[in-house]
Amino acid sequence: MQATLTCILAKHLVRDVLPEERTRARLHLIDWLGCVAGALGSETAPIARWQGGNAAQKAAWLGNKLEMDDVHRAAILHPGPVVWAAALAQGRQDMDRLLNAAIRGYEAMIAVGSTFDARHYAFWHNTATAGLFGAAVTALCCREDAAANDGLESRLAHVMGLAGSVTGGFWQMRHEPCDAKQWHIAHAVNTGTLAADAVLAGARGPAFILEGPQGLHAATTDAARPLELPDHWRIRDVSFKPWAACRHAHPAIDAALELKRRLGHLNGPIEIETYRDALAFCDRPDPTSEIEAKFSIQHSVALVADRGTPALGDFDAAAIAATAATRARIAVREVAEFSARYPRHFGARARCGGEEVMLVDTLGDPERPMSEGEILAKAQSLFALGGREDDFDGVAQAVLRGTSIAPVMTVLERWLA
Repeated sequence: MQATLTCILAKHLVRDVLPEERTRARLHLIDWLGCVAGALGSETAPIARWQGGNAAQKAAWLGNKLEMDDVHRAAILHPGPVVWAAALAQGRQDMDRLLNAAIRGYEAMIAVGSTFDARHYAFWHNTATAGLFGAAVTALCCREDAAANDGLESRLAHVMGLAGSVTGGFWQMRHEPCDAKQWHIAHAVNTGTLAADAVLAGARGPAFILEGPQGLHAATTDAARPLELPDHWRIRDVSFKPWAACRHAHPAIDAALELKRRLGHLNGPIEIETYRDALAFCDRPDPTSEIEAKFSIQHSVALVADRGTPALGDFDAAAIAATAATRARIAVREVAEFSARYPRHFGARARCGGEEVMLVDTLGDPERPMSEGEILAKAQSLFALGGREDDFDGVAQAVLRGTSIAPVMTVLERWLA
């Protein structure tokens, strides 16, 4: 097959995965499971349970629901909710194979997502458009041994070609009360799995799906970025989210928290400076629903001012009403220095009372990582939110130390029955 972008990426994906990457992947898996557990009491859970397929395919509806899922900055997407659902959707399997497949799925999804430009992100949900690539690669690798199968590289190129030929997802869903965002992830998982089925049966995908004259880049970008293939596995570059808001609101939250620590309060006018996309997604001074509150810098910073570190339950109608007066004294604007660093760095500056705090990177980013203990504490709090705290110790032990995914599947099957 000609050395197209998907062929080059496929060759990159068959490299060896080292134990330290699998250790990192285990933390992302428990983080995703926490996100699923926390959403079991949401209005989306009955929709998830009604779906066909196995428990992991149903769980695909829940992993992004609370806006607590992991995120890659340069690609501006959330790999965890797609990749882990796709991996577990392939059924009970050896833990190392599942982790290896997920790491390759993260890599494919991030590699493709990082080629998209600002025009793509203005209209297209990167998690959806790159997600099919990640899901298809994950599903295929769950069924094949990369170390022993000489034909895997070619099949990976074909499966990405098939997946990319039907990928997509518009941001219109941000402007309406709907479930399309969760549907995007479920669609990526299910369609990526079907692409793997087809390739294993001998189907071929278009080799030039990314760079071809009627391919994804031509259709959805003004100037696609180069395909980057670093020496390391990019699961290491993925950020964990400490707070239940859109990641674009996190730099402002982080800066406001530090400023409050210094001052002891956030009284009077509060100014937030950040990058352009943070305003495009989260400049919402008067949210009217929980999801709008999670996409509101003003609400998130008001929570810091009034309550401290935002808690999981701080985005409901009562919290929206309670923070109205504080939101009214928060001004948000774009500043070029932050936009210039974005998307590789999500930063913000907070000012109040004659003091200011500027942050280039945000808590949970690789430059400012959450500890293993903090990640597990987050997951445990999400299990508790979903009424599944009694399951946490067993699931954590299976994920962090286990050699089989069967115990995790058993719990998911009970949750989604």
